[in-house]
Amino acid sequence: MQDIAKLLILFGFILIAVGLFLFFMPKIPFLGKLPGDFLIQKKSFTFYFPLATSILISIILSLLFWLFSHR
Repeated sequence: MQDIAKLLILFGFILIAVGLFLFFMPKIPFLGKLPGDFLIQKKSFTFYFPLATSILISIILSLLFWLFSHR
């Protein structure tokens, strides 16, 4: 029963972290506007693919997970 409780607490912290990231993401000036984020706008069509932003976030998360796994 304690294992399930610890798992639920961990998921709660993850949800809080994701929520805070989504809340503060518009206030980060360079996020989503890096040179490598594709934006294609036509008359009635807009396509946005944040490739560079996705790679940057992936690198940051990989480093964080690596740091926490080596404790």
